[in-house]
Amino acid sequence: MIVKDTYRSILRSLCSLLVGALLLLGLSGCATNPVTGDSDFVMLSEDSEIAMGRTNHPKIIAQFGRYDNESLQRYVQSIGDKLAVVSHRENLVYRFTVLDSPVINAFALPGGYIYITRGLMAYLNSEAELAAVLGHEIGHVTARHGVRQQSAAQATNLGYIVGSILFPELRGAGAKNVFNMMGGALLSGYGREHELQSDGLGAEYLARAGYDHKAMMDVIRVLKNQEIFAAAQAKKQGREVQGYHGLFASHPDNDTRLKEVLAAGDKYSGGQRGVRKAAEYLNNIDGMTFGDSEEQGIRSGQHFYHLSMGFSLSFPNGWQINNNPRTLQAISVGGKAFIEMAVDDVNRKLSPREFIKQRLKIKDLRSGRDLNVNGLKGYTGLFDAKGKPARIAVIYKDTQAFIFFATVKDKQYFNQFDKDFINTVISFHHLRDDEKHLAKAKRIEVVTVTKQDSYAKWAAKSRITNSPKSQLRLLNGDYPQGELEPGTQAKRVK
Repeated sequence: MIVKDTYRSILRSLCSLLVGALLLLGLSGCATNPVTGDSDFVMLSEDSEIAMGRTNHPKIIAQFGRYDNESLQRYVQSIGDKLAVVSHRENLVYRFTVLDSPVINAFALPGGYIYITRGLMAYLNSEAELAAVLGHEIGHVTARHGVRQQSAAQATNLGYIVGSILFPELRGAGAKNVFNMMGGALLSGYGREHELQSDGLGAEYLARAGYDHKAMMDVIRVLKNQEIFAAAQAKKQGREVQGYHGLFASHPDNDTRLKEVLAAGDKYSGGQRGVRKAAEYLNNIDGMTFGDSEEQGIRSGQHFYHLSMGFSLSFPNGWQINNNPRTLQAISVGGKAFIEMAVDDVNRKLSPREFIKQRLKIKDLRSGRDLNVNGLKGYTGLFDAKGKPARIAVIYKDTQAFIFFATVKDKQYFNQFDKDFINTVISFHHLRDDEKHLAKAKRIEVVTVTKQDSYAKWAAKSRITNSPKSQLRLLNGDYPQGELEPGTQAKRVK
């Protein structure tokens, strides 16, 4: 065991080892930060930074998909261009892409590749708010936040490798943990400061481009309200939730540092209030897909419909359904039980039972039985997963295997929920003709509010099945208790 004095000696050596290792290998890098003018420690040249974005851009598109609306793509690119030209790195060619994802998110790759999901765009209410999101992400690029994080991680790892060669006492697990802790501290220390800096830069770029830079605070309120709503939903499901960009513990209206950072945009506005352009923005997102796309499959109440794959199934009442890129999940109220469905190709002529044993590598199957699910062959049985009872089931449809895995948070609940597990499996069937309209995607509809309209009336007719009134309020910036105002434009879901 390494005593405290030895740890202190190791810690005193860390910084000199990091610098020495970099000098030894010719990798030391001090570059002028384009935003602050200060010297930053970086291990990537601008060419390498751009190459990183260029290499990973196709991977992002492959994972999320590019939203198939060229008019909207051009619109977002045009807003981004207005901000980029007044940024600290106007020499870069910026690419702004709307991703075909219902997840509420926006992010940037080094080198000028910036993304916003249609999921986030649905909840914005003006061109200035869109510009605020893009300006924030441009700020990450101009201040080289991604490169600096990457450099810190590489330096910590390199320091340990070289140090362990030069100093044998650094080869133990204890010393390695110290390096890991140091690297973690470096990286975690960036988060809050980088986000604040990007907020300030975004506000500056908004003002320089002629937008109302106070829209940055409006966007942060939108994101905070989404975080509050998501946290309430997660609590019902017994799971944790993470907000977009790890927002704030307090409400942004009470965040003094945030207010100070955003106030810096005042000096770039020339005393003039910038434009908002709400009507222009709403016109551009009218008809945009909301929630699940048809390619991903559609959730409707406790049912799920997939048009191109031609199937449908139902989950227990009250369960939260999560439609992920590769799996379909359902979580019981309180998070006591969990079902996941995935799809895989059938490549060998195996029975469903053999598929479970050979392909899924489940050998200790018990209480197994054949299934005939609405004319489809399958098999189900029980096994132990990390000390808890679990049910596995496989149903064959054409040349694909639909794999169901179900378990519980505490093994005492298994018998209580196993009937729900089985009912979910046997609900699986070919998509019927009378269900095909239900497999169509929901879309944003922009309307002028009348005196007869209310969120309660809209919610009663909405295809949104999870807290429709709250989600409609979130869509229009009226969360948690706001109401529609006659004569204004608002978004509903059709």
